[in-house]
Amino acid sequence: MARTGSGPLRRKTRLAAAAKVAREASRPGSPSIGARIGAVPRMIRASASGQYPGLSRLKLALLGVGVAYVVSPVDAMPELFMTIFGLADDVAVAVYLAGALFAETDNFLEWERMVAPPTINGHAY
Repeated sequence: MARTGSGPLRRKTRLAAAAKVAREASRPGSPSIGARIGAVPRMIRASASGQYPGLSRLKLALLGVGVAYVVSPVDAMPELFMTIFGLADDVAVAVYLAGALFAETDNFLEWERMVAPPTINGHAY
């Protein structure tokens, strides 16, 4: 049987991750949500092409698998039969993804600001 991840320690860990994401998003000088969302396609392109060394192709693939799992109708713990426990695995993956994407976009935007050449409409000048 698959683990639901609903134990008190796991619940506290997920809540702590969600709180960290909220704190980081509201930190003065931190990139906005819009800037982070806009950076995701650039980060994927730069990582896949090998330009951005901060995100390995393996981690990029794992993030993609996580996104696919959350949006996929196929589920390890089906909501139809498991109700709350069926949602718990989706919530756990979604919270992990949010935290990972916040951290990765923060690192990418910093790298882009310091290392990458300036661009206009995606073209370096």
